[in-house]
Amino acid sequence: MTLRHFQIFIAVCDEGGMTQAAQVLHISQPSISQAVREMEAHYRVMLFERLGKKLFLTAAGQELLHYARHIISLNARTEKTLRDFAGAAPIRLGATLSIGESIFIDLLTQLKKAMPEQEIYSRIHNTASLESALLRDELDAALVEGSITSEYLSQIPFLEDELIFIIAPQLLPPDGFTEDSLMQLPFILREEGSGTRTLFEHVMNQHHLKCRAIGSYNNTASIRQAVAAGLGVSAISRRLADADIAAGRLATFTMPSVTFRRSFRIVYHKNKYLTRGLKAFIRLCRDYA
Repeated sequence: MTLRHFQIFIAVCDEGGMTQAAQVLHISQPSISQAVREMEAHYRVMLFERLGKKLFLTAAGQELLHYARHIISLNARTEKTLRDFAGAAPIRLGATLSIGESIFIDLLTQLKKAMPEQEIYSRIHNTASLESALLRDELDAALVEGSITSEYLSQIPFLEDELIFIIAPQLLPPDGFTEDSLMQLPFILREEGSGTRTLFEHVMNQHHLKCRAIGSYNNTASIRQAVAAGLGVSAISRRLADADIAAGRLATFTMPSVTFRRSFRIVYHKNKYLTRGLKAFIRLCRDYA
């Protein structure tokens, strides 16, 4: 199998068909079909099921796709490293919003200080988007707190965290809330795909508590502002609320037996080659506490 075969296979998967792949790669559709047939003959498996005019990846095709992406990525890195041997390959790092707004910038600053010559690309997004980027080899590593489902990703816990309820101080009753009154509160939540929202909903469901959601925001800064303005209540990382609580802009309350504990984790692909820079970043994370 050649790199061209893998490039064609990835294009068919990403574009959803052979015609679209041919357009993107600027080659004929018969050439695309021939390459796929050669791969299926070589591996002696069906890579696609052809149902009507649509193609669907088989289980074997899904397995091959993970390896194909890393073969192409490794080749690209080999080309870059050997063409510019004196330079260091860039590190592509991601973090969820909760981590991005608390410790990520500090970690990047420490890494840049330790390795000033190292080029760093960084991205902040929710857990689901970062997991997808890692599987597509668009990131080398990511810091997440949400659930990672792929068996192809390695996870290293490095820091403990918890969510706390937040409310505008003037709306906090002297005796707090009961479970019944909690379920009547208007909650402002993080967006779907956020690890914070997943944890919050999971724990609430465990305690048979229903949440009345009135908003969905993709950043905690807006959530803190909305809660401080009395528009609703929420649950966010203690690390992101402590300053506002100390300044009197927010208050917190507890519910008996309801806790939202989690670990911040370093995630990377099991087949990822750990460069010197990537090893240094992982070491900084593990030493952060």
